Amino acid sequence: MNRITVITICYDNPDDVISTCKSVDTQGQKPFEHLIIDGSANPAIKNHLEKNPQPSYRHWISEKDDGISDAFNKGVLNAKGDIVVMLNSGDTFYNDHTIGIVAAAFEKDNNLQWLHGKYELHRGDTWVIIGKPFAKSKMYRGMRSICHQTMFIKKSLHDKYGLYDTQLKIAMDYDFLLRIANEKFNFIEAPLVKFAPAGSSSINYLLSLKEIKTSYEKYYGNSLFLELWQIRLKLLHYLLGTKLGKLLFKVKTRLKLENM
Repeated sequence: MNRITVITICYDNPDDVISTCKSVDTQGQKPFEHLIIDGSANPAIKNHLEKNPQPSYRHWISEKDDGISDAFNKGVLNAKGDIVVMLNSGDTFYNDHTIGIVAAAFEKDNNLQWLHGKYELHRGDTWVIIGKPFAKSKMYRGMRSICHQTMFIKKSLHDKYGLYDTQLKIAMDYDFLLRIANEKFNFIEAPLVKFAPAGSSSINYLLSLKEIKTSYEKYYGNSLFLELWQIRLKLLHYLLGTKLGKLLFKVKTRLKLENM
């Protein structure tokens, strides 16, 4: 069976948790399990979950953790499903058919180990849909065309390759992707997730680039392509923070080039 566990990590953001829960609950095909990992400093999220009726597939752990990687790992270790996906608080499934689409893909191919799809995010003051099939040869580009929240992974891959690196603050998903790069995957052409703006990787963008570089070199060694690509990303990051950059991105979007 391909039982899907949705893992949602959160910290002192009850409104975002409510939004994500609603997205899960409106799925045409319900998940096997929705596991909420609540590391909040205050009891607002726990109180909401306890005082309001929850579906039988929803469970939660409310206790302090040691950061995002630790919260991810806690979710994986407590998940009872065969497939796990990290739908962080504030993120939502793109529509009510996401779990059904994913379940059908795994049922079609028993050898499939993980999959990912397109996603919608806020960039340059506009919402765009991007995402390309994973390519090991382009891992030096980081997570540019892959969104962790669209990655549905067989839990057995964590048994084989380990959990998320707790030494990393942001690029723990990229580090794990490097480890499973040779496993069989599928790409869903449809958008699967709406990515909440102002995620930690967006706020700490330069730190994420540094961690990506460290992880890549750990597994693949030095790369000129990596150095040049990171320079490009830094320049684009600063450009998008300007009025000119936002204007250029809108033009790029109108020309349907946002996925390049």
